[in-house]
Amino acid sequence: MVPLLSSSSSSSFHCIPSATTTVLYASFFSHQLPPPLLFKPSSLPLTPLALLPLSLLFSSSSQFWFSQPVQAASAMDVETEEQRLLRLISVSCLYANVAPEKVPLLYSPSYNIAFLGLEKLHPFDSSKWGHIHNILVRQGVLDSGKVVEPPEATRDDLLVVHTDKYLQSLNWSVNVAKIIEVPPVALLPNFMLRNRVLKPFRKQVGGTVLAAKLAMEKGWAINLGGGFHHCCSTMGGGFCIYADISLCIKFAFAKFSLSRVMIVDLDAHQGNGHERDFSADDRVYIFDMYNRDIYPQDFEARRWINKRVELRSGTLTEEYITILKKELQVSMDNFEPDLLIYNAGTDILEGDPLGRLLISEEGVKRRDEIVFEFARAQKVPIIMLTSGGYIKKSAAVIADSIINLNSKHLIELNSS
Repeated sequence: MVPLLSSSSSSSFHCIPSATTTVLYASFFSHQLPPPLLFKPSSLPLTPLALLPLSLLFSSSSQFWFSQPVQAASAMDVETEEQRLLRLISVSCLYANVAPEKVPLLYSPSYNIAFLGLEKLHPFDSSKWGHIHNILVRQGVLDSGKVVEPPEATRDDLLVVHTDKYLQSLNWSVNVAKIIEVPPVALLPNFMLRNRVLKPFRKQVGGTVLAAKLAMEKGWAINLGGGFHHCCSTMGGGFCIYADISLCIKFAFAKFSLSRVMIVDLDAHQGNGHERDFSADDRVYIFDMYNRDIYPQDFEARRWINKRVELRSGTLTEEYITILKKELQVSMDNFEPDLLIYNAGTDILEGDPLGRLLISEEGVKRRDEIVFEFARAQKVPIIMLTSGGYIKKSAAVIADSIINLNSKHLIELNSS
C-alpha cells in the first residue's frame, strides 16, 4: 500500500493498494476466528462467498457465520508477533510521501481540543499547538502553506503498539476521563469523545510517526504536538492517551535499517510510558532528566532508564544546563543512535504548577539548542515533540525556541 500526499493540499491522502492480495491478507489476519455455529446450516442463504462485499466479510462491527467447523490452525498458519507488526505497518498510510517544497514541521488544526469548555478544567492548554503555529506564521518565519499536515492514525496503526483490550477500554467515557484527568468528561457520550478528544490525539500520533520519515530524509523534523510519554501499550495516564513515541520507534525500525534509537526526554515528568514499552529492547536508549518529586513516581519504570538524571523541585537554570550538558555527553559517548527522539516538554518553566522547576524562558531556548547541537555533532536525525507545559506562555516559549533554532541554522524553515 502506497500512501500519497497531494502537493496541492497538505491534507489530501490517498492509500492505493499495491496488490489485492495485500488487502485480503491484512483483512484476514486482523480479525479473530468466527464464533461457534448457533443455527442450522440449512438456514444460511446460498449466496456465493465471492459475491459478498469485503465490508461484510471483514467488518470489525459484524461477524460472518460459517456453516462448516473451522479446523485448528497449523503451526505454519500462526502469525508471529514480528509478522503481525510488519503486516500492520506495511499497509499503513502514516508514512505518506510529502511534497519536496514542504518543510519538516508537522501540524494540523485538528490537533486542538475544544468542546463545551470542559477542556479548561485541565491546566494543560489544549489549543497550545495552534498557538505555536500561529506565532511562527505571524513572526514571518513560517509559511503555513509549507507545513505538513499528517494523516490520522487508524486503529490498525495503534495496534502496532497497543493491545486490543486497551483500545477497547477507550470506548468507555469514564476511562477517557481518568486518562485526561477531567472527571466531568465521564458523563459525556463516548461518540463525542471519539470526535473531540480521541481524534485530535490520533492526528498528533500520525504527526509523530511521519516525523521520523521526514527526519530520516531531511535531518530533522518537529511535530508541534505529540510527546505523550506517560502512555504505554496497555494503559494511558497524565493526559496521554496513545503511545506516540513507542509507535514512532516501531515504525522506524520496520521502515528503515535502524539498529539503535535514543530518546532524550526533558519533560519535567518521568517518561514512564516509553520506558515500560522498551524495557526489554536494548536497541532503544533512554535518557530521562526529570523532577523526582512529582508525578508519576513510577519506580518500576525507572529501572529501564539507561541514563537517569533526577532533579529536585526548585532546580535553577544554570544548574539545569550544566547537568544536561554533562550527562548528555556521557550518553552520546556510550551510545551512537541512528535516530534521536527529543521530548521537549516546557513544564520545566518557572511558574509551571506541575513541573515545579525554575527554568527561565532563555533556559528553555538554550536547552533545545544544546540537544540539536548534539544531534548535529553526531550526524543523527532528530525529531522534536512539544509534550507537556501547563502555563499559557508555553506556546510562545516554544515558538521562540523554534525561531532561535532557525536563526542558528540548526533547522531550516525556508520561509519565503
